[in-house]
Amino acid sequence: MKLYIAPGSCSLGPHIALNEAGLAFETEKVDLRAKKTANGGDYRAVNPKGAVPALRLDDGQILTEGAAIYQYIADLKPEKHLAPAAGRIERYRLQEWLNYVASEIHKGIAVLFRPGLPPEVQQMFKDRIGAQFDFLSRSLEGKTCLMGEAYTVADSYLYAILSQWPPKFGIDVGKWPVLSTYLERIAARPAVKATLKAEAAA
Repeated sequence: MKLYIAPGSCSLGPHIALNEAGLAFETEKVDLRAKKTANGGDYRAVNPKGAVPALRLDDGQILTEGAAIYQYIADLKPEKHLAPAAGRIERYRLQEWLNYVASEIHKGIAVLFRPGLPPEVQQMFKDRIGAQFDFLSRSLEGKTCLMGEAYTVADSYLYAILSQWPPKFGIDVGKWPVLSTYLERIAARPAVKATLKAEAAA
């Protein structure tokens, strides 16, 4: 398999998930502005959406969209318990978290990357993000991970966004001690450390 990545982006999450699963894979860096891969190829030929992550499967198919990629990775190695088994209510709870992180946290912060946003509009979005962080903090109170004690691919996703993007916009996650502790706990995982090292060298 090959994961197309852009360091500093949301592709960090699937990269972590692949390492957590212990799967064999390679990565290829993408210049998202130029839409070029590290070998000079047209990234739109890989993913017409022009975004990361994209996962090239062993049979050559391309899988896009984080929520699908996370579950695919988890299902390749069910013994790693990165996702509850299909058909159980817990699997739908996982999908609930993946969709929440995608629609509220990921997209909620990503809007701040748009150039030329007036300060008052930026603040409106930051206030909205703060409300989502309040919810996350309450949800994680007394829990190790989003789904309870067990680490899942939803944690890979949330960590990828919370650890990288808020500081870029002056959002101090330290205002939410539960979230800060959560990030420290996830960052200490061997697979996360290995992934961060690999992306720093990419």
